[in-house]
Parts: sequence; C-alpha cells; structure tokens
Amino acid sequence: MSTTSTPGAIPPVETTIAGLRSHLDAARASGSTIALVPTMGSLHDGHLALVERATELAQTVVVSIFVNPLQFGPSEDFERYPRDLDADRDALTGQGVAAVFAPAADEMYPNGPSQTRVTAGAVGSMFEGRSRPGHFDGVLTVVAKLLGIAQPDLVIFGQKDAQQVFLVQRMVRDLDIRSRVEVVETVRADDGLALSSRNRFLDERHRRAARAIPDALEAAQSAADRGIDAVLAAAQGVLMGADDVELDYFSVVRTDTFQPVDDDHRGPARALVAARVGDTRLIDTELLHLG
Repeated sequence: MSTTSTPGAIPPVETTIAGLRSHLDAARASGSTIALVPTMGSLHDGHLALVERATELAQTVVVSIFVNPLQFGPSEDFERYPRDLDADRDALTGQGVAAVFAPAADEMYPNGPSQTRVTAGAVGSMFEGRSRPGHFDGVLTVVAKLLGIAQPDLVIFGQKDAQQVFLVQRMVRDLDIRSRVEVVETVRADDGLALSSRNRFLDERHRRAARAIPDALEAAQSAADRGIDAVLAAAQGVLMGADDVELDYFSVVRTDTFQPVDDDHRGPARALVAARVGDTRLIDTELLHLG
C-alpha cells in the first residue's frame, strides 16, 4: 500500500500542532487514510514493527516522538530516558513514514502540566499503576491529546505494554473516539527478551539475568492447561531462582476486564510480569489459554 512519503526519504519533522494538522489535513483532502504510531523515541525494531503494520493499513503514517512528563513520577527516570531525535529520524528513513511529530513539552502543555486529565479508573491503579501512581492518567491524557491533534483513522500500539493497551482501548470506546486501535504482538530479541528502550541500560550480566522474565512466561504457558495454580507455581519457580532479578509482580488477568482470574477460570487470560534487573525495571506479557 502506498504512502504519501517518498521511498528512501528522511521523514520531515513537525514540531508544532498547527504544522502537523496542516500536513495531515492535506493528506486527508487527497483521500489518504492516516495511521498514528505514538512513541517516546529511542526507537528500536519493536517500534519499527509498529510502523510496518501502520504502512500496511494506511496511506499516511505519522510517528509521534514525545517523552511525556505527565506519566513519570517524581522518583522515576524522566531525565534519564534516552532522547536522540536524529537517530530516531534515521531509523525511520525509508520506512514509509510521512511525518514525525516531535513537539516540545511547552507545545503540548503550554500552560504547564494540563489541569484536565483522563483518569484510568480502578484498573489504572493496579499492577503498573500500583508501582507508578498516576502513570496511566498521564498516558491516557497524552494519547487523548495526540488523537485529538492527529485525528487518525487508526492508532498502533505494541502488546508488550498490555495494561496500557487495555486502557487505551477502553478509553477509545468510552469516549467514542473514532480512531481504531491496532495492536501488534511483542517483538523479541534472539534471547527472548522483549524489545524495550530500557534494555540499553542492561550490562552483560544483567542482560543474562533478564532472560528469567521471558523464561517465566514460557513456563507459565507450558503449565496453562493445568490451571492457574500451576501457572503461578511454574512462573514463580523461574523468577524466584533468578539472581539479580527482583520481582515486582506476576499475575494472570482476564482479557476482558484486566482483573485477576478466578481459581476456576478457563479460557483466554493474560500473564503479566514486572521485575527490576539491576537498576532497570522491565515488563512483559504473554497470552495464555487456561485449561
């Protein structure tokens, strides 16, 4: 499917809301469908898989690169989060991207942190939300702003951030936003580790230790036909025996409510794991079918 970008071209960067809207209004007037890929930059092959899917589904693809301060707590790594717009733009060269939207914080929040927020509700205070209070309110607020700015036909997310995906999908339904949410399966490195911008903080020792996370999910999947107790025992057996891995949570939730499954649950469910490996916090997920 063709795009409005020139093959092999470095995508132009729009830094203002007005500039992006003008760009997309022209694309829309020509009959193009529009896909948005929201990112915080530090792009890797996982992000490029989202872009590839976007180019399969829409003629005009825009990638947003914005490290959103609203989703970082006071003790989190906002300042440490990697930023390299030139490298990100290079990574997107030849990928069929029509524009990169890279606003400064004062473009997105001209009067400081926005006083109007989208709240994530009870699910937003569980799992990642318990470890990072207010995180998902910040995520949903910036995603709602990006959808309002770009008004895309579809928006692309990666499944690795499973709780974020669930909450964005629910927000789109609850607020009658016309954009369709497309989810791309987790992209993994050769050693099984889910691709993440934070992986670069792992030294060789901690990279080896982090293998316990996908190994635990694999063990959970192998035990799924024996029910939830077997799943939890299998996963925790891997994680508890791993050096340099500090488990935050391992849980299995219903796919329709994101609530922990009952003991007698049968059918699809999603395993969630978060752990700190050295100084780096990693998350991962896998779809299970409990027997």
